[in-house]
Amino acid sequence: MEIFHDGAIEKMKKFAPIILRIGMSLVVLWFGTQQILNTEMWTSLIPTWLTSMSGIDASLWVQFNGAFEIVFGLCLLLGYFTRVTAFLLAFHMLDITLTVGYTSVGVRDFGISMAMLAVFLNGMDAWSFDMLMKKEEEENLPAYPDLS
Repeated sequence: MEIFHDGAIEKMKKFAPIILRIGMSLVVLWFGTQQILNTEMWTSLIPTWLTSMSGIDASLWVQFNGAFEIVFGLCLLLGYFTRVTAFLLAFHMLDITLTVGYTSVGVRDFGISMAMLAVFLNGMDAWSFDMLMKKEEEENLPAYPDLS
């Protein structure tokens, strides 16, 4: 195919971090909203040791988790504190992976945590709010340093 041989793919490579960040944010937002809207469907995934040790009902843990994922999913979607957000979500997903173990859910969440790690390592991208703020900050810097 011509698209693979004329360098078009190489020209589009710059969009990879953007697509990864936005795609991962949509995955996290979907799971977060599902946990808020269908809390009972998710309670079986909460370990019994957590509810017994904390005294907090599994439904409340699911809702807290859903809220966490919605807040940080939105931050990731916007590219707001991209590196910190991706780190927190990668750690969060890795924790879920370890909690659910070697199951289909655990393997899926391991893949998500590795993709989040890639977003963390990349940091801000061309379409992130962080980049917009960086450009604005650079534009507002004085042309010459104040030597007084």
